[in-house]
Amino acid sequence: MSDIWIMRIGHRPDRDKRVTTHVALSSRALGARGIYVDTKDSKLEESVRSVVNRFGGDYTIKTGISWKVAIKDFKGKKVHLTMYGQRIDEALNVIPKDEDIMIIVGAKKVPLEVYQCADYNISVGNQPHSEIAALAIFLDRYTKGKALYENRNGTLTVVPNERWKTVVNNS
Repeated sequence: MSDIWIMRIGHRPDRDKRVTTHVALSSRALGARGIYVDTKDSKLEESVRSVVNRFGGDYTIKTGISWKVAIKDFKGKKVHLTMYGQRIDEALNVIPKDEDIMIIVGAKKVPLEVYQCADYNISVGNQPHSEIAALAIFLDRYTKGKALYENRNGTLTVVPNERWKTVVNNS
């Protein structure tokens, strides 16, 4: 499978810091290669890099990236997650697995231009819901869950355990 990138549009640092952090961490956990955020936010970068440093993996975060430039310059397919798009169960069959994809998720109303420049506008349900949930459902289905228990060679490893919290320090 090729690389998956996330483009977060409309991040408002005072209002969206936890949500955008969760967009980044969810995408990382579910197999994305990195995230671009349109608003500069060094605290967000620091928070996500801290998780990557501790739990491993190859994940990049860049903030202050113009969504127009990022989408225009991206060489792969652009997938916009929205309530108004094609049903996810119909769209998954046509999105290539051998080409990089950029998944576009909004924090506020997404400009019409995004709908027009996306290769795929995909709905994950037709009811109001969280972009974190839509992203997680899309990534899990697109990757068939392959990244969920992947060893990322971090200094910390969480070991699934029915009753206890088991964290192994690998350093």
